[in-house]
Amino acid sequence: MLFDLDGTLVDTEPAWMAAEARLAEEHGVEWTPADAEALVGSDLWDGARYFIERGVPMGEQEIVDRLVGEVLAWMDDVLPARPGALELLRALRDEGVPTALVTMSTRSIVDRVEAALARSLGGAPFDATVAGDECERGKPDPEPYRRGLELLGVGASDAVAIEDSRTGAASALAAGLVTIGVPHAVDLQGVPGIVHWPSLAGRTPADLAAAIAEARS
Repeated sequence: MLFDLDGTLVDTEPAWMAAEARLAEEHGVEWTPADAEALVGSDLWDGARYFIERGVPMGEQEIVDRLVGEVLAWMDDVLPARPGALELLRALRDEGVPTALVTMSTRSIVDRVEAALARSLGGAPFDATVAGDECERGKPDPEPYRRGLELLGVGASDAVAIEDSRTGAASALAAGLVTIGVPHAVDLQGVPGIVHWPSLAGRTPADLAAAIAEARS
């Protein structure tokens, strides 16, 4: 079982979007909802290049550091979980299902989130984690999810990914994973090849197994 982070497990998307909007406003760059949506789920350095192309006079790493720093400053010890996310994570842990986090957020954010989730769940939430600054090619490239599968020691045919963005879904699909799309900041209805769930609320490990079986049948 492989999870995206931002907007899938925890509701950090508003913090990212607010930080991006502040950066654009500071440099006089018009920033629209379409711009915000374009960066959901993307590699942070791809996002930095997007800002540079729009006219922000900063370097790629400087932009990434600025955005990550603002999101870290926003984070608290208890993070706002998406509906059903903690319950599903807890059920997977109870049943001994290997789980991985595969995100484009940096290791500093992953460590903060993992610690907060561990406090909520009473134990480590994941068996493996993949951070965006540890990948040569970020989502939508399949590398992050392939790395997650390798760390878990499972094959794509026996696993499922949960995503909330088109970019993330493309990465998971390219890695050969059954991919469940749970929308949040982005409408996923037009994304081909994914299983559409409106929410994780009420979902169980059995539902995930059924999604794999149906998609592979």
